[in-house]
Order: sequence, then C-alpha cells, then structure tokens
Amino acid sequence: QVVLVESGGGLVQAGGSLRLSCAAAGRTFSRSAMAWFRQAPGKEREFVAAISWSGNSTFYGDSVKGRFTISRDNAKNMVYLQMNSLKLEDTAVYYCAAGLLVRAVPDEYDYWGQGTQVTVSS
Repeated sequence: QVVLVESGGGLVQAGGSLRLSCAAAGRTFSRSAMAWFRQAPGKEREFVAAISWSGNSTFYGDSVKGRFTISRDNAKNMVYLQMNSLKLEDTAVYYCAAGLLVRAVPDEYDYWGQGTQVTVSS
C-alpha cells in the first residue's frame, strides 16, 4: 500500500520555476515506479513524467521535455518534479502516482495523491 501526498504547488509567473514534492508512505514505495500526471479543467489527464523504482530510467511527455525533471529519493520516500521555463499551458492540478511498472497511462497506476494546483500567470 502506498499513500501519496503532493505539495509545492502554487502561483508562478510564466518563465519561472517550481518544484513539486510527493511524499510517500508505504512499504512498497522503493519498489514502485512513480509518475506525475496533470489535469486542466475540461481536459483529460495528461502524462507528465515517470521514473523507475531504481531511478535509472525516466520518461517525459512531449509537452514538458527539456523543461521538467523527475527525480526520487527512496531513502526519504520522496519523488520530485522540477519544473522550469513554465508556460501558461502548464496550469493544471498535478498528481503523483505509483505503480508496479513505468507507464504513461493513468489507468495503469494503482495509487494517487490528492493533487496540487499549479497556476502559471503571464
């Protein structure tokens, strides 16, 4: 079982940076692939980034490649999303997710946090 709690969201100007954190509680965290998804009003949930349980493999959605970086610290039961060069279209609720394998499909992740709002202003 994995319980996830996101934090770090807020209001940021376009071009700025923000780091999201996901605190995980559960015995299986270090064995879980982790991912970030986001969902804006009226839009489907979008894949942002994923990282393998070891941290050796990372994947990014096309819309965030080169701007966002996912990382994890298994010793601290934390996963992070460093967001740079933020754009207006990055505005969304960001969700942390955990699953057995690194996947880009929301339905295949088993555990989800409550989400944290990121708002990018001009």
